[in-house]
Parts: sequence; structure tokens; C-alpha cells
Amino acid sequence: MVSVARAALIYEWRRFLPAVLAVAFAGLLVQIQLSLLLGMFGSIAVYIDRSSADLWVGYPGTQSVDLARPIPGKVENSLRMHPDVVGVERFTWTMGDWQRPTGGKLSAVLIGIDPKPDAMTFATLLTPALRQKLLEPGSVLVDEADLDKLGVKVGDDAELSGKRVRIVATVNGIRAMGGANVLTSLSTARGIDPYLRGDTTDYFLIRLKDPQHAESVRDALQPDGSFKPFQVWTAEEFSIQSQLYWLLESGAGSGFLFSSALGLLVGIVITSQTLMGAIVAALREYATLRALGVSTRSLRAVVVEQSFWVGLVGLLITAGIGVLLVMLAQSAHIALSTPIWAAIFTGILVLGIALMSGLAALRALNQAEPFTLLR
Repeated sequence: MVSVARAALIYEWRRFLPAVLAVAFAGLLVQIQLSLLLGMFGSIAVYIDRSSADLWVGYPGTQSVDLARPIPGKVENSLRMHPDVVGVERFTWTMGDWQRPTGGKLSAVLIGIDPKPDAMTFATLLTPALRQKLLEPGSVLVDEADLDKLGVKVGDDAELSGKRVRIVATVNGIRAMGGANVLTSLSTARGIDPYLRGDTTDYFLIRLKDPQHAESVRDALQPDGSFKPFQVWTAEEFSIQSQLYWLLESGAGSGFLFSSALGLLVGIVITSQTLMGAIVAALREYATLRALGVSTRSLRAVVVEQSFWVGLVGLLITAGIGVLLVMLAQSAHIALSTPIWAAIFTGILVLGIALMSGLAALRALNQAEPFTLLR
């Protein structure tokens, strides 16, 4: 019966082509929605994921990295006293108004970082040459995709929160969901925002002798007592926490989840109806097999296997088109993220859609009785 299933697909490929395209469309819809979702909320945690710190220290109860509140600078002394801590670095985060040269203002996130060549902040994003540029007072870096939004180009002067800054270079990978991210040195950030001039910071980044001990050091550094001036997270848990906050507790995340679920439902319905149409069109062939003594159970096995092959071919089409769309999105600076686990999930889901559609279409086999050949 396996050869019958494959032979029918090859010989009647035009009949099953709509089902293959329906599966591919459903898989592509799910893949793009998932990639957009991961890319969109992954951009929230880019400050953590593109840095090399093992631990993050911030205001107690901070739900997401972009919801920073200042903590006392004297905390640094107690952090450095732990024997496993080999480096502590400050990270500031503040909002400002970017004055566009052509008129109008734009909300900007002013991020103050340590410009040392071996600094932890954005360790996998900034080269030593780019960090060297930040040593110049008033110099800033912006994402390449935000140049048009900011109305500037590299080398231009601009106004941020009433202070003059110069765009010395661009980077790729810090595009914000709204407004724009502006990177600068800690000293320049303090000169732009007066609230940063005191001995406070939004986060401390910590490097450990052995990253494998991150959880135990985190627990050891957590403050005791009812008054807790700060909280410590591992980089991984703070990244996940930030993304889950935007995914589950924000309207944008709920909307994306709803649209993804709706797309999945539409894909199942369309694929099921398409496969059912292909089976109904082949009722006389199935009835002939029944007249030759083939059992209904064997015919059902044929339909299920055909659904599997339809899903597999549809998955290959989904993967091919998906790669092209990801490349196109990256060239357009659209945040898309497709990790290995997401690709595997999409593949399993596409095959699942095809198999479920095949099972839903089995009821059409009830009409494949030998007497239908006499009609």
C-alpha cells in the first residue's frame, strides 16, 4: 500500500498540488509570525544577549531591562568584594528627545557604556575601533537602519536633549521597537542627562572567574534583610524575563500570539478542505480498490501516508521560501529571528497540520464503496 500512496501522488500530482501549496502557505505563515515574534521581542533583550556579562545587577523587581531605575553607585564596592568577581562595569539607560534637523522630535534611548576595548557591554556588537570612537566627547553610535528615522548620516551633528552630539559611526543589531537607541560613553551620557551626574547607575554588569558558578554567586550577592537596594540576575534569566514580560504582559505580545494562533487555525482548515477535495476527486479509484478487496483500514493508511508526503513536500517549499524571506528581511533591517528550535518546531507543526488534515479527510472515504462505480 505504500507504493500505491506514492504512485498516486506522482501520477495525480496536479490533484494534490493545491494541498501541497496549502500546507506550504500554512507553514510559511507560522514561520514568519514566529520569526517576527522572536525578532521583535529579542530586540528588547539585545542589551543583555550582545553583552558578555555573567551577572546583571539592577533595581529590585525590575521586570524588563528597558524598565531600568537607578541604584546607588556605592553598591559597586560590595560587588567587587566577592572573590569570584573579576570585573564590574556600569551601564546607564535614560530617555531623551532627538531633534531632527528637518524638524520634529523623536524619542531616543541614551545608553551610556564603558568604552574600554575589553568592556562587557555589547562585547559581541562593538569592535575596539568603534569603542575608540566613543572616547571623543559628544560622539554617539546609532543603528544603520535608524539613520533615516533620525534624519542624519554619519559625520553629522545633531541635538539630543538640548546637547550637541556627533554621529561617528553606525552599527547593526540595536534597532529599537520604537524611537531609536543611541550609544555613547558614560562620560558623554552624564554630560547630556543631568540626572546621571550623581553617583548612581541603572545597572552593574559583572564578569566572573568561572561563569559556571553564576547561580551560586548570584545567590551570594543578593542583599539580605527587608531593605534591598538592588537585585542580581544571571544574564540568561534576565534576558528570558525581559522577553516574557513583553510577550505575555504587553498588548503587543498578546496580539502576536493571537494572530499566530489564528494563522495556524486557518492553515489547518484550508489544508483539511484541500486534502478532502483531493480524496473526493479520487473516490472512484478508492472504490475500485475496495471492489478488489482492499480493506477500508488499508485505504486509510494510504490517505494518511499521502498526507505525510504532502506535508513533507510542503515543508521543503516552506523552508526554501522562508530562507529567501529571511534574507530579504535582513537586507531591509527587519528584526527576524529563526533559531534552530524554532525551525524544528515549524517543521513538526507543518507535518502535524498535514497529518491532522489527512485524518479529518478520512471521513470522505466512507463514500468510497464499490456500488458507486455503478453510478
